[in-house]
Amino acid sequence: MPRAESAPATSTRRVLFASLIGTTIEFFDFYIYATAAVLVFPALFFPSSDATSATLQSLATFALAFFARPVGSAVFGHFGDRIGRKATLVAALLTMGISTVTIGVLPTYASIGVAAPALLALCRFGQGLGLGGEWGGAVLLAIENAPPGKRAWFGMFPQLGAPIGFFLSTGLFLWLTQGIGEAAFLAWGWRVPFLASAVLVAVGLWMRLKLHETPAFARAMEHHERERLPMLAVVTRHTRALIAGTFVALATFVLFYLMTVFSLSWATSRLGYSREEFLLLQMVGVLFFAVTIPLSAWLADRRGARFMMVLSTVLILAFGLVFAPLFAAGSAPRVLLFLALGLGVMGLTYGPLGTVLARLFPVPVRYTGASLAFNLAGIFGASLAPYLATWLAAHHGLASVGYYLAGSALLTLLALWAMPAAAPDAQA
Repeated sequence: MPRAESAPATSTRRVLFASLIGTTIEFFDFYIYATAAVLVFPALFFPSSDATSATLQSLATFALAFFARPVGSAVFGHFGDRIGRKATLVAALLTMGISTVTIGVLPTYASIGVAAPALLALCRFGQGLGLGGEWGGAVLLAIENAPPGKRAWFGMFPQLGAPIGFFLSTGLFLWLTQGIGEAAFLAWGWRVPFLASAVLVAVGLWMRLKLHETPAFARAMEHHERERLPMLAVVTRHTRALIAGTFVALATFVLFYLMTVFSLSWATSRLGYSREEFLLLQMVGVLFFAVTIPLSAWLADRRGARFMMVLSTVLILAFGLVFAPLFAAGSAPRVLLFLALGLGVMGLTYGPLGTVLARLFPVPVRYTGASLAFNLAGIFGASLAPYLATWLAAHHGLASVGYYLAGSALLTLLALWAMPAAAPDAQA
């Protein structure tokens, strides 16, 4: 019987679907929490006489997962670089899925008091732990199976999980709020998306258990190139790549969570939109996100992933300067334009991001390095973005939120300029 590491028998279709389904589940889980953190959890888990205070407390638990993600990167990255991509991806998916489904059965503050938000925070931490190992493994599964000249295109498939997961989660929330009424939604309807995640997890596990190791990792094993402590190697020998990769992803994270979590919260609390209205507008905007991801990957394979990241980051900076005039207008057509532009630019930067980060690290530490850079960017760029944007908008107006976005784009442009060349075996 041939060794698994020397038998790259997994079909291209199965590889791409397995990478896509995992990140779809990842983002489905993350979005249902983000949506509930704005629409449900403030009332059910953080009761307060001040609605803004309750929302900020809820958004703080949303941020918690981003601090857990680097821990997940270290844990799952270690095993992903030591024993293989397949087993680690299965473990990460299970960790994430169990945490999400558990949220769906948690008692609320009215039932058990302060233990309710504590348990919610614990489950949120578990989500972040699993997510810390999920994204990097899914991206490597695609990229390390890609033929020459198509690495950005293959690396785009895990990224498509973001708009698909958003569309599924938002559509489910919208259907529930319209179909069962406000009282039933707050009583039990909000639990349905969390419990429904179990179906997606089962499909993802079934697909991933049928995978073989990637050819690049199999070669590393055959040549005994594995690192004993991948995290230590990344921090000590690939420091520049780690710092640059973190800030390369910064603007992407800031933009995304401003366009999803912050915009939903601000529009429903300050601009007079109903929950159903704005969720529907966001779903239309996400279509632009989905379209521009493959467009950017196609361009990245022809002009270079780094070039595509620079171009999209310049567009993020420009969007930051028109953020307030478009979003504050209040009219549905202009807000839809705001969402289409912001999420369209998001697709342009998100498509090649996985390819850029993976190329910074050699195969023996690639799982750890790419995951850690991505998830550290989540701490700096996403964990506090909804909270900070809400505070800025409330105290200094929406224009300050746009400047915050533009500032993050400047930092990303500096990181792209300072980014080291691709690792010697990045084409392996």
